[in-house]
Amino acid sequence: MIRPDRWQPADGLKLEPNALAAARETSRSLALTAGPGAGKTEMLAQRADFLLRTGTCPYPQRILAIAFKVDAASNLKERVRRRCGPELAARLDSHTFHAFAKRLIDRFRPALTGRDALHAHYSVGSPRIQGRQIEFEDMVPLAVQILQTCEVARNAVRQTYSHVFLDEFQDCTDVQYQLICEAFRGTGIPLTAVGDTKQRIMGWAGALEGVFGTFAGDFNARPLNLYQNFRSLPRLRRMQNAMVKVMDPPAAVADEELNGPGGSVEIHSFEDSQQEADSIADLVQHWIEEDELAPSEIAILVSRQPHLYADLVMAALGNRGIAFRNEQELQDLGAEPATRLIIDFLSVVVSDRDPDAYGRLMSTLLATGVDEDAAYRERSRWHRFIDDVRKQMRDGDGQIKGNADSLRHHAEALLELLGRRAIVALSADYERGPRLDDVIEQTFARLEELYRHGTSAAEALSRFSEDRAVRIMTIHKSKGLEFDTTVILGVEEQTFWGNRSEERAAFFVGISRAKRRLLLTVAERRQRPTQAPRRWDEYRTPLQEFLGYARHTE
Repeated sequence: MIRPDRWQPADGLKLEPNALAAARETSRSLALTAGPGAGKTEMLAQRADFLLRTGTCPYPQRILAIAFKVDAASNLKERVRRRCGPELAARLDSHTFHAFAKRLIDRFRPALTGRDALHAHYSVGSPRIQGRQIEFEDMVPLAVQILQTCEVARNAVRQTYSHVFLDEFQDCTDVQYQLICEAFRGTGIPLTAVGDTKQRIMGWAGALEGVFGTFAGDFNARPLNLYQNFRSLPRLRRMQNAMVKVMDPPAAVADEELNGPGGSVEIHSFEDSQQEADSIADLVQHWIEEDELAPSEIAILVSRQPHLYADLVMAALGNRGIAFRNEQELQDLGAEPATRLIIDFLSVVVSDRDPDAYGRLMSTLLATGVDEDAAYRERSRWHRFIDDVRKQMRDGDGQIKGNADSLRHHAEALLELLGRRAIVALSADYERGPRLDDVIEQTFARLEELYRHGTSAAEALSRFSEDRAVRIMTIHKSKGLEFDTTVILGVEEQTFWGNRSEERAAFFVGISRAKRRLLLTVAERRQRPTQAPRRWDEYRTPLQEFLGYARHTE
């Protein structure tokens, strides 16, 4: 047991002031907003370490963590295990809203009466059948009903958990928030709600927005922001910290904590946008061919309208034979949970040399099952299924005999065995409309396209994940992503022309995407694109404030 005042972050990590304050909070609820890459999950893991190691979460009580997606719930559980070991981590229950609701229904089912009464062996499926089957969307409302009408259920939840974590809280729906309120409002149990306010990206700018504002009032939550991207090298973090000193001074870290020569920040100025495009394309070619940097580790960001601001860059890349992706035109399938499930499964059955894919796959397959007491049986079942598919995929000499059609056949067998409801649980976007079916079809179509280029199964799957292309996108679309090298085009007054505080927040998101190298460009003249709107300022002025932050990197 460690005294709270002697606790230090696990694994020697340095937390920024607000993250450290959040991790060490002992009694008050927290409304914590963080920009992409600012370490929201890491802060929750460190907070769990603090609560468990110091006894602030006293044995045998537990910590409840609720996320919106299965992979996020699994990721937090694994990170807590790495930070404080399997014994303490076993006292963290990490669920999605629907999995938590299902556990309440299973345990307190007799509290449901009338038309909502359920038999002991009820199922989840479609359509709803009174007494025997409920739909996926019914689970949270039924759990709310149990908590509203059953004092035993309320007391059981409140006695089990001393602290609650709510991840990606900005996406909380009304009925999900009602579930949290019925379980914990007025109990004094501290809740830590973490998310990204999105509308402003960073900063409170006055009153809290949406569900965060409601939560802060209902639970007397203390608002805090996280800014630092601890995965960036020192020079980049110094630039980020210089911006934090302007955006939220108390949240800045001491300059001496960011010492070190690692990373680079450069400003490149050009006479016009054609010269800029040719220079950027030459640099990208050098990074790929000479530095052997994967194209997918390079991002070119613009404030807005890539088809206008990056048109010359895309043409220059194309002239040099460099593959690129305009993310405004191409759906990023690789980020889709259903796609990730399919590709991880196929990667595992095609090769036994992809432990990362295997780890993600098993976490997803086991986490989607709501009957966690049957985890051992489920793991054995999935192992048998994977082994059977591996045997079918190989000829007598052990060579892969699959093609695009066979990959699709085996993937569809996985999806059928897993069940549609479990797949829908991977993302709130899949709950309504044709989104899930569209994603699955796009995934198979992309696999077929890769095969047409004559690649092997293993290479097709690898290319699907990486796509071996430079990424071109808006700063807003880059949220949540990270790259070795980031280029931000047009750091000019005429590009970042909106509300200065909002543009500053967006620029901060852009610079914090880079882990090792950041390049900012300025052009004296930007030729009018053919699709340009009526107003287009050809002659440009450097945005001195934003460029000035780069001078804090030395």
